[in-house]
Amino acid sequence: MEKSVSKPMKFLFYFLTIGYAGIALFPFFWAFYTSLRPTKEAFKLNFDFSGLSFDTYINLIEKNDILKWYFNSIVIAVCVTIIGVVLSTMAGYALARINFKGKNIIFMTILGIMMIPGQITMIPQYMLLNEFNFVNTYVGLIIPFVFNAFNIFMMRQFFLSFPISLEEAAEIDGLNRFGIFFKIALPLAKPAVTTITIMTFMGSWNNFLMPNLLITSRDMYTLPVGMASLNSQYFSFPNQTMAGAMLLSIPMVILFLICQRYFIEGVTSSGIK
Repeated sequence: MEKSVSKPMKFLFYFLTIGYAGIALFPFFWAFYTSLRPTKEAFKLNFDFSGLSFDTYINLIEKNDILKWYFNSIVIAVCVTIIGVVLSTMAGYALARINFKGKNIIFMTILGIMMIPGQITMIPQYMLLNEFNFVNTYVGLIIPFVFNAFNIFMMRQFFLSFPISLEEAAEIDGLNRFGIFFKIALPLAKPAVTTITIMTFMGSWNNFLMPNLLITSRDMYTLPVGMASLNSQYFSFPNQTMAGAMLLSIPMVILFLICQRYFIEGVTSSGIK
């Protein structure tokens, strides 16, 4: 009787999972399919696989500075991710484990920053960067985004749940605060660090508004800004837009495939007491 109940439930679970996956992946499939169609066929909502080709990708790469835009996006996203994750992790650990004057005020300030929409700070940021001559530079596209209040909050909450007995044992063995952080706390914080790494890279890679405000020359375009510049004010080519979207999504897919295993391993190992 128990098996007869479990089999329909398993079938329902698999059916719903496959159905949800199909619904989630269909827009991605349609975007890729549209990117392979000729321009005159791209507006039609039908399936015709006879005229598919990679000509749109070839023309997009040959007639535009796609590789340069890729390089700019990769440099900016990698720098923002590395610097941002390091600062967020260390700041979160300090707020969770180190007692110093003004710690609560700093934490409340971070919570307050999380409540302010980013669009409100765009103009002040631009004015400051322009004052320091950082507009249209890598420094101007990196520095404003390395501080992330949510990442600091997330790392603080993780380290608060971290067993302090391990740190006390390491301190008895002679490790100082930096040794405890780098040798004990940081390796065990892999799930949280992996999560903020993916989120930070994704946010920087897909960032459009602020780079569009700061970039004034075509050779400094990031990939989202460059792809947006290909569309006319009055007309756009769906196959070209979708091809750009596919090129834009490649690094994120690669990052997910690389980090997924480490994230699962970190979550699994953190559950073993």
